[in-house]
Amino acid sequence: MTEQIILASGSAVRAQLLRQAGVQHQVVPARIDEEAIKQSLDAEGASPRDVADVLAEMKAQRVAGKHPDALVIGCDQVLAFDQKILSKPATPEEAIAQLTSLRGQRHQLLSAAVIYGEGKPLWRHVGIVRLHMRDASDTYIADYVARNWDSIQHAVGAYKLEEEGVRLFTRIEGDYFNVLGLPLLELLSYLTLRGTLQS
Repeated sequence: MTEQIILASGSAVRAQLLRQAGVQHQVVPARIDEEAIKQSLDAEGASPRDVADVLAEMKAQRVAGKHPDALVIGCDQVLAFDQKILSKPATPEEAIAQLTSLRGQRHQLLSAAVIYGEGKPLWRHVGIVRLHMRDASDTYIADYVARNWDSIQHAVGAYKLEEEGVRLFTRIEGDYFNVLGLPLLELLSYLTLRGTLQS
């Protein structure tokens, strides 16, 4: 079975994960108003897991509307801390505030993926990782943000574990691929069982 696979995400890391796993795909980023959708779901009392899942599905659905014969992978990642969702920091000051609130605490990253095809969602999964952040000093946090702002402004929680951000943590429980924003093993299992990927 040869099916066109489209990644409805502009994330270079997600595209690289699929490429390295030997999954041929196109990248067509979905254009949706994530913040407005998050605010609406928050007003309805949706859980962080549901927020990630809904956003992933909406992205997949948006791109699938223009590519009805393809399998479209929609993804979203949210950071849940103290019953709230943290978004990507808009400024270095906001990044410092986020990291200051997270230090010495535990939070969760939820990475959702939804595959859309045949006009409907065919598969979905939300991977959860629990992260324990060390009690970093104010000076380290400020210097870290200054050194890494160009990269971390695109990351929820203002860190990237594949970069210097790993120094902020004492323990990580869960699948590293989920930290990077894609439940890769579960996704590959589904595509293999479906026959899209060779078994």
